[in-house]
Amino acid sequence: MSDLIYLTGPVRSGKSSRAVELAKGWGDDVVFVATYRDSGDDDEMAARLARHRAERPASWRTLEAPRDVVAELAALDPGPSGVVLDCATLWLGDRFERGDEEILAEWSALLAAARAAPWPMVIVGNEIGWAPVPENPAVRRFRDLAGWMGQRAAAAATEAWLMVSGCAVPLKGRTLS
Repeated sequence: MSDLIYLTGPVRSGKSSRAVELAKGWGDDVVFVATYRDSGDDDEMAARLARHRAERPASWRTLEAPRDVVAELAALDPGPSGVVLDCATLWLGDRFERGDEEILAEWSALLAAARAAPWPMVIVGNEIGWAPVPENPAVRRFRDLAGWMGQRAAAAATEAWLMVSGCAVPLKGRTLS
């Protein structure tokens, strides 16, 4: 059983930067699973992606928005020294047209594979439900699914952290020294 670290928090809380810093300790052959499927028509998102790419060491491999994360990771040869999946809510957005049970079953399978993998993994999530209940049913559904996914990730994780203003607050597992 490998370490599975779950980092969650609001937008711009330092989750991605913390994930990269943790994974740098796993060696030079980390695989970064980028869950955003770039449409090519959003300049702000392109700049955001470029900034995230620049934070990662050049030796890292990147899997761009794989449909089947588990199969793609299993097919890597050689296997990675660690994996970063960033982020769970973009992963959800890529599957949102599916039914809730199908999405949650796929997420649970990904978490089980992460725990069984011979390498450590960090998953970045988002806390999006800390505001009033949205009026739009699709937005409520997305918020609820993201919350259920976060609960499952934290339950499966050996460590869970809440990132707030660049600070890591321990939720589960070891504490900062």
